[in-house]
Amino acid sequence: MAEVTVVFADLTGSTGVFESLGNAKATQAITRLTQWIGKVCTAQGGEVVKTLGDGVLMVFADNTAAIESVTEMQRVHSERIKTWPDKLKMHLQVGMARGEVIEQSQDYFGDAVNVASRLSDLSGPDQILATDVVIDSLAPDSLVRFRSLGAMDIRGRNESCNVYRVEWQNEVLSDFFTVPAPLNISPFAPKGTPQLGSIALSWLDVDASFTAEQLPVHLGRDADAQFVVNDPRVSRLHAKIMWRAGKFYLEDVSSYGTWVRFAGGDAIIALRRQECVLLVEGEIALGAPFEDFTVPTVSFKFPSAARAR
Repeated sequence: MAEVTVVFADLTGSTGVFESLGNAKATQAITRLTQWIGKVCTAQGGEVVKTLGDGVLMVFADNTAAIESVTEMQRVHSERIKTWPDKLKMHLQVGMARGEVIEQSQDYFGDAVNVASRLSDLSGPDQILATDVVIDSLAPDSLVRFRSLGAMDIRGRNESCNVYRVEWQNEVLSDFFTVPAPLNISPFAPKGTPQLGSIALSWLDVDASFTAEQLPVHLGRDADAQFVVNDPRVSRLHAKIMWRAGKFYLEDVSSYGTWVRFAGGDAIIALRRQECVLLVEGEIALGAPFEDFTVPTVSFKFPSAARAR
């Protein structure tokens, strides 16, 4: 078995392109884009394993080359689509994982392949999500920048993954860059880190706070939910907030999905029957992504020590 970095790059928004251009022209446009993705990959020493509709599966022996390839891919593509009509814009979302894989009949199999695919699904438009193994395997002199998103449960795996978002935008502030480190709460953790085990939720004129002892709690439309969000897009019991191993976790248990956005950045995590850790304050969109300005959005934050007393 060979150890490689697996990359899954997926184009979002292709459904709208088919509606706007029709099947023939849309297929041609998507094919050109996936071929271009493959060329960027091979130029950096990668191998295109296969194309899956509007997605491309690739492998790299060199981990640093893999990240440099996908960051360059995002930069070039984001500039290119700035002038495209909104209905034709297809953004890239990328998942990366590293590990041993088995090559069979010109295809690759293994945990890293599955994780890269799942992370691609979880990432938002213009984002790159990578496992801690990918980040830990970077060359010491690498200039790649990244930020920890904490532990995420990956469907089909018994153990959660520590996930990082790779920052490829030139304008991203250096305050949000990070280096690999344990996820245990540090005495030097920034303001807002949930050291005291309490979380405050707010939606319109509804406000509530919960301590670790009161968890888990549900967010939902039903009166039985501990935090009620009365909107038809919200499931009766839509999402669950839990306290586990000193951290808050949000789990989607809905029909239509849950989206999470953290303060101070543009990272958006899409959850479909999955969970993610809540390390810093932010917002939760229930039933529709943040792009829909009417979506019910719940703010969450962690009360300071002074307020908690």
